[in-house]
Amino acid sequence: MDYVIDGSNKVLGRVASQVAKMLLTNNRVSVVNAESMIMTGHEKSLMEKYKRLIELKDKANPEHSPYWPRRSDLFVKRVIRGMLPYKKPKGKSAFKNLKVYIGVPESLRGAKAEDSIRTKDPKDIFETTMTVGKLMQRLGYNR
Repeated sequence: MDYVIDGSNKVLGRVASQVAKMLLTNNRVSVVNAESMIMTGHEKSLMEKYKRLIELKDKANPEHSPYWPRRSDLFVKRVIRGMLPYKKPKGKSAFKNLKVYIGVPESLRGAKAEDSIRTKDPKDIFETTMTVGKLMQRLGYNR
């Protein structure tokens, strides 16, 4: 079954965990509007955390260091990958069924977004939030 999930104003971690479950049950999932997904927490602490992750380098061979993308769609895809057993065959095949987009592509314009991922408005629950797009811009992504 194919699912289209609109990430606008939804908490990244909550959506990612539910998408991972869908992928592990052999569904194809497309996430649109990845740049407008929300991360909770103070901007300063989020910036420090992800700046530290991006700057991680292996002393012996920097090419063996972990890579964190600075583009919104690839960042969301990486977060979802972290919730899958992607080193095992089941996780690899599940990860191949995931597509993440910035905005809404032409091929998915008429598709109805899945409403099974229900969350309250994050601005009602959390005091401070930051969109993925804003975080990526501050980390150096120029669109």
